[in-house]
Amino acid sequence: MCGIAGLWASGPRRDLAAVALQMGNAMIHRGPDDHGEWIDLGAGIALSHRRLSIVDLSPEGHQPMRSASGRYKIVFNGEIYNYEELRAALPGQRWRGHSDTEVMLAAFEHWGVEASVKRFVGMFAFALWDSRDRVLYLCRDRLGIKPLYYGWRDRTFMFGSELKALCAHPEFAPEIDRNSVALLMRHNYIPHPYSIYVDVQKLPPGTILKVTGAQTRSEPWAYWTARAAAEQGQRNPFPDDPAAAIERLDHLLREAVRLRMLADVPIGAFLSGGVDSSTVVALMQSMSGRPVRTFSIGFNEEEFNEAHHARAVAEYLGTRHTELYVSPEEALSIVPELPRYYDEPFADSSQIPTCLVSQLARKSVTVSLSGDGGDELFAGYPRYGLTRSIWSGINCVPLRPRRAVSRALGMLSPAMWEVIYRSFSPLLPRKYRTKRPGEQIQRLADLLSVGSQEDLYKSVLSHWQAPGQLVPGTAEYPTVLTDGERKADLRDPVHRMMFADQVSYLPDDILTKVDRASMACSLEARVPILDHRVVEFAWTLPLSLCVRQGKEKWLLRQVLYKYVPSRLIERPKMGFGVPIGKWMRGPLRGWCEDLLSPSRIREDGIFDVDMVTRAWREHVTGKRNWHYHLWDVLMFQSWLEYQRISRAPGERGALAL
Repeated sequence: MCGIAGLWASGPRRDLAAVALQMGNAMIHRGPDDHGEWIDLGAGIALSHRRLSIVDLSPEGHQPMRSASGRYKIVFNGEIYNYEELRAALPGQRWRGHSDTEVMLAAFEHWGVEASVKRFVGMFAFALWDSRDRVLYLCRDRLGIKPLYYGWRDRTFMFGSELKALCAHPEFAPEIDRNSVALLMRHNYIPHPYSIYVDVQKLPPGTILKVTGAQTRSEPWAYWTARAAAEQGQRNPFPDDPAAAIERLDHLLREAVRLRMLADVPIGAFLSGGVDSSTVVALMQSMSGRPVRTFSIGFNEEEFNEAHHARAVAEYLGTRHTELYVSPEEALSIVPELPRYYDEPFADSSQIPTCLVSQLARKSVTVSLSGDGGDELFAGYPRYGLTRSIWSGINCVPLRPRRAVSRALGMLSPAMWEVIYRSFSPLLPRKYRTKRPGEQIQRLADLLSVGSQEDLYKSVLSHWQAPGQLVPGTAEYPTVLTDGERKADLRDPVHRMMFADQVSYLPDDILTKVDRASMACSLEARVPILDHRVVEFAWTLPLSLCVRQGKEKWLLRQVLYKYVPSRLIERPKMGFGVPIGKWMRGPLRGWCEDLLSPSRIREDGIFDVDMVTRAWREHVTGKRNWHYHLWDVLMFQSWLEYQRISRAPGERGALAL
């Protein structure tokens, strides 16, 4: 696990080495163990690497690394888990060390770039310079586990694992893309290929970008797509045979976990006590000759605390478990650091416990396995069934009458509905009483107006339902939720929802959250459930094996129950959250009021002042729970403040709104 950066300058420049070093050093947290730069002054190419040593700790693993013939130079972030298998398949090589990077270079010389990448099993983002053909390749792994940004500025092409690297280039003049801010307000993250900056993109998962000149703009092409995996899997379904499916998934997951346990440094795992992380830890322990190191975070707020569940699983499996109960003050101390960790605005509040558990694990290990991916692959989110149920209910009524009812419900404010509700609530059966009637009626009005199940799911996923009103003058870029060309041809609407999450929410929220939180403290996080062979198998499964007997992730649960009794796992899904709404009314209130002050919002000119002020007032008084929406705004405002502090106004590189 490392940080990579580089540039291709048009025309001669003498400061290539200094600029490359500066870009790499901006990500020293991703690679504190070593650094290196490689320069070709004649071509104008510079590659920079920060190393976190995991495999082959010797100098033979140093990067940038050249191929045996000298044709290729590479900077690489990630792990190729099947490198020993690839090494055995490459004849006539004289190996200098035993790193996966050296095997990658030999593969490129033997099979070519795209053919080699298709053989790789792992997580990776790399830049490869072909000195013979004078071509620069950028590549990202299939699921988007490792990040890679790129863009053009004036006569220079530049790239990096994080935006920090691009911002460190002296010619980089960052300009906020307001359309991306609108996307952030809907999703709580910025979906690829977009970024917070104009003319800077995220390389999409499963793609290769071929750059043939510093000023030549090109588009990435896909060597693997989730869409093809989903459509092919559904065209060739696995039989509805539970026993055979359990055996097959168990085999695939064991192999995925085994490969990700290979390291020359201490290794452990995050453990929440839920299905996904417990499955990973159970498989690790079954293949380990000694107790596996496991880590969990606990909170005193019971509705957010899973630590005792994790402890029970750890005790049953016999792991060497470490847990840390965190006070609100300790958790909140992370908040000011979030803009530095996530150098693009990012507003999934579970980033807080993810940072905390990463810091806990890093005290003992350098690599930690994570259970991410189970929900997207095996229909684990309750919102899938909820969306289908809601659509079945409202679709019985034609769209025009539904929209008329929606408009009628919207004529009264949530506060007025609460007044009406209080008048009639004593007459209602107890099961129909609610704490936030106005908020729920407003949500019902939103849902009644949708015209399709896809639009309903978009509404369910959206934080701000009308980001264009919140961020005036913007038009949201097309995404998998809005662009029919990006959607997969899948018959079942639940599969379509799963696909949307797998290509957007998974790489741009879940995996981004884990990557930045873990790398901020120089910890490598590995995600065995997202081995692409597991993903491809999951798409062959009929939904009856994913949701069965009223249980989401049924098949994954059956694999887990071969190792852990169901009584330790079966409970309502909690998620990995914190009481952010409560904290915003309490210990975070002053911080919130400063960032959300009308004068500040008006001066920045990004958000509609009235919408933000009204939401904050209703949230702090308890009239409505706006914490998801406001956290999006707060994370942008906090990020904006950090960017201003870290850049001198008036100088080149100052932030442009």
